[in-house]
Amino acid sequence: MMKKNISLEHEFVEFIPSELANNKLYISIPFATAAHKCCCGCGQEVITPLSPTDWVLIFDGQTVSLNPSIGNWSFSCKSHYWVKANRIYWAESWSKEQIERGRSSDRERKEKQYLNDDSNIGSRQVSHYEEQKSKTRKKQEGAWAVFCSWFKK
Repeated sequence: MMKKNISLEHEFVEFIPSELANNKLYISIPFATAAHKCCCGCGQEVITPLSPTDWVLIFDGQTVSLNPSIGNWSFSCKSHYWVKANRIYWAESWSKEQIERGRSSDRERKEKQYLNDDSNIGSRQVSHYEEQKSKTRKKQEGAWAVFCSWFKK
C-alpha cells in the first residue's frame, strides 16, 4: 500500500457514476451514499453509506470529511484512512481481532438503533396510522349516529 499524501476532490451528484475517477469523492445526498476509489491505489471501489450508524458527512462549504475512518478490511490492501477536509490521513493497520471487534461493535450499534430502539420509525408510523384511522372511524360513526338521530325524531 502506498501511503502518499492525497487530496480528494469532491463532487455532489444525484447518482454515483459507474466509473469512478481517482482521487475523487462522489456524494449522493438523495441516496445518502458517498463513493471513491481506494486511496491506496489498488483501484477497489469504496462505498460509504451515510447514516447515524454508518458514516457521517461533514461539508463546511468548501471541503468534505467523513467520520469515522475508512477501514477497507475486506480488500487485499486492508488500507485504513480518514477523509478530513478533502485530504487523506493514513491510520494504523488493524489486527484481525481489532477488525472483528469493530465489526461486532458496528452490528451492536445498528441493532440498538434499528431493532431495539423505541424510535423504530417504520413500526411507529404504522401504529400511529392505525390509531388515527381508528379515531377517525369512531368520529365518523359518531357523527353518522348524530345525523341519523335527527331524522328519527
